[in-house]
Amino acid sequence: MYVYDAYDQRIVDDRVAQYRDQTARYLAGEISEEQFLPLRLQNGLYVQRLAPMLRIAVPYGLLNSTQLRKLAEISRRYDKGYAHVSTRQNFQLNWPQLEEVPDILAELASVQMHAIQTSGNCIRNTTTDQYAGVATDELEDPRPYCELIRQWSTLHPEFAFLPRKFKIAVCATEQDRAAVHAHDIGLELVKNDAGEVGFRVLAGGGLGRTPMIGQEVCPWLEKKHLLSYLEAILRVYNLYGRRDNKFKARIKILVKAMGVESFRDAVEKEWASLKDGPTTLTDEEMDRARSFFTEPAYRTIDAVSAEAELDAQCTADPIFANWVRRNTVSHRKAGYRIVNVSLKATGYAPGDVSDKQMELIADLADEYAFGELRTTHQQNMVLADVEMAQLYSLWQKLQAAALATPNIGYLTDLICCPGGDYCSLANAKSIPVAEAIQARFEDLDYLYDLGPIELNISGCMNACGHHHIGHIGILGVDKKGQEFYQVSLGGSQDRDASLGKILGPSFGQEEMPDVMEKLLTTYLDLREEEETFLQTYRRVGIDPFKERVYAKAH
Repeated sequence: MYVYDAYDQRIVDDRVAQYRDQTARYLAGEISEEQFLPLRLQNGLYVQRLAPMLRIAVPYGLLNSTQLRKLAEISRRYDKGYAHVSTRQNFQLNWPQLEEVPDILAELASVQMHAIQTSGNCIRNTTTDQYAGVATDELEDPRPYCELIRQWSTLHPEFAFLPRKFKIAVCATEQDRAAVHAHDIGLELVKNDAGEVGFRVLAGGGLGRTPMIGQEVCPWLEKKHLLSYLEAILRVYNLYGRRDNKFKARIKILVKAMGVESFRDAVEKEWASLKDGPTTLTDEEMDRARSFFTEPAYRTIDAVSAEAELDAQCTADPIFANWVRRNTVSHRKAGYRIVNVSLKATGYAPGDVSDKQMELIADLADEYAFGELRTTHQQNMVLADVEMAQLYSLWQKLQAAALATPNIGYLTDLICCPGGDYCSLANAKSIPVAEAIQARFEDLDYLYDLGPIELNISGCMNACGHHHIGHIGILGVDKKGQEFYQVSLGGSQDRDASLGKILGPSFGQEEMPDVMEKLLTTYLDLREEEETFLQTYRRVGIDPFKERVYAKAH
């Protein structure tokens, strides 16, 4: 668990006081809208379609039960009794009053939380694998490095006003659950030929209006040089990034314009003046960061007995067995499992969690998971350290609160931005499309027959729903004031990262469930044994799907 020292807390408390004064002056007319804009953005506040939206930082998706209870209390007192989990593992409030935001920030500060750098042209929340530290396919725990990046990047004076927002993701596992190829900088912990662990560094990835897959700028970087190399990349971007056109201001445009070889040369030249300087990570500093993530007080459990007991419970209750199979994951510690708490129940906006659900999850974290929990890139939550013997009791309590939908990794476990219901940038609504698809395909047997499918929905080209890298992506578009939806196929956020290809002309909202059914039926007709949707698509291409979807009825 990340630990705020007195220095961190002073920064957060001072920022609350500063923003309270700035808000008071704005409301009194002493600060113009133009002057107030960067001030509120630096504190996570957007002005949306119907109300402000406050984005709350959750460093690399990790928080404790006290913090979650505070979020529940804030959502009830200052909002409409729920919060939304974002794809950057943060929380968002969709209905705060502008004049009450300083009070909300003060409440957050009381539990070591804040909204600093959750918006604006700065380094945003670093993200990582939601199973970090307990994953069985993990080379090394990436969280200490995320924490070092957090400390280095928070209010960094040189990078407070970058050409555009900047996002970093870290991955240390065989399966990329952090989408590192779709970030401004992607970091992969890898081994070199000598067996030493370091970082593979990617740059120039990103989605939005011009989606691109990140390119390798350094195949292996010694750990101690992590911050100095990041600083070199940021300096090159800060110096050469476009500031005359916000649509061309992301680092992906710069990398493409320069070419990855020239970009790498510029970074290496800048790095020469930083390498072995003050930001070099000493063994002591890395050990200090690792000390924040000590192993909880696991019990010594007989794995064979625990597995046998769990198997017996699963045999006695097939519904529980299905949840265990779909929503829990192997743990590196014998006798434990990782539990995914699904925020994708049919009839609820994907990623939304109510105040009462937050309080329940906090209680369950205390009872079953050492008081810690995580948010995920897929807009769910995780209890990472649950004894196998306690799974049945936990499942019963989650099920009663509509938090045990056994769909993790399947079609209805979709990613969805808030869309036109809330966002002033959106061209179309996202949530109604998501709900219609969830309702059409809520038959679990059918979902499981389809196998793993990632469906991502965005309400506009800003791609907050990451539609470009969904196996199936849906993008809301505007056609002469009418809402339509463009479909893409073949995206992937994993190590075989790819961008989806547009199927063809867009569809009306009411058509989307039928379009999905045609796509899925085509897949089932064409797949070979054990093939996933993505594998089938990559084998047969887009044309068979296009022909079926656009075929005229006779």
